[in-house]
Amino acid sequence: MTDTHSAGPAAGERLKRAREAAGMSLADASLRMKLPVRVLDTLERGEWESLGPPVFVRGQARTYARMLGVNLDSDVLPSPFTTTQIPSLVSHAHVPRYRHMAENLARRAVYVVLTVSLVVPVWLATRGHGGAPEVASLDLAPSQTALAETVRTPMVASIAPITAEAPSVTPLELVFEGESWVQVFAADGSVVEKGLLRVGDRRVLKPSSASRLVLGNATAVRARLHGQPVDLAPFTRANVARFTLSSDGSLAPSAP
Repeated sequence: MTDTHSAGPAAGERLKRAREAAGMSLADASLRMKLPVRVLDTLERGEWESLGPPVFVRGQARTYARMLGVNLDSDVLPSPFTTTQIPSLVSHAHVPRYRHMAENLARRAVYVVLTVSLVVPVWLATRGHGGAPEVASLDLAPSQTALAETVRTPMVASIAPITAEAPSVTPLELVFEGESWVQVFAADGSVVEKGLLRVGDRRVLKPSSASRLVLGNATAVRARLHGQPVDLAPFTRANVARFTLSSDGSLAPSAP
């Protein structure tokens, strides 16, 4: 693999000549790339090591070259951080012991409240019927006697706990149209997935398995949530998107 310090300036000079030949200024290229002028200028000067992790720089350089119509060989690009195997995303969530106990106590409390709210009114309603049993008058019509028996019949309340269906949460779908470095973290901060994804790769993430995400080459990633496209621009800086996936399926910016 060619050293970045020696290959960067040569590749950067090719990018600069292609931009000037296209009649674009750095400001024009910045608007089209949605990248700061400083980043594009650093790419053209070949000082790639100052832009951050090699895999991010690799994606930025390739995207810039593709926009200018330049074909950069892999040998002149920064070597990406490679892993022997990209771990598969396992949909599971770890529930802490204290949370499990709190949920059990909450369910028991709901059961007790429902029992009290149903049984106490019935007990109060039937309390006044204690003592000697009432004798229906022989003068009452048969329909009136049946009605009196119905009123004196105590009600039987059901105290079965009410179960509520958990609302379905639409997962976040990511489709990769170019190489992008991906980091997925769970709610407890543990790493769920970390590696370089390529063209055609796809990930479906649920809030139960993913809490925070970092996407290296954000312009090469297409996101859909609740069946609708999601614009990652509000969460993107220097072509790196950082955001969180809340329990209700909404996205929010994440600090670096």
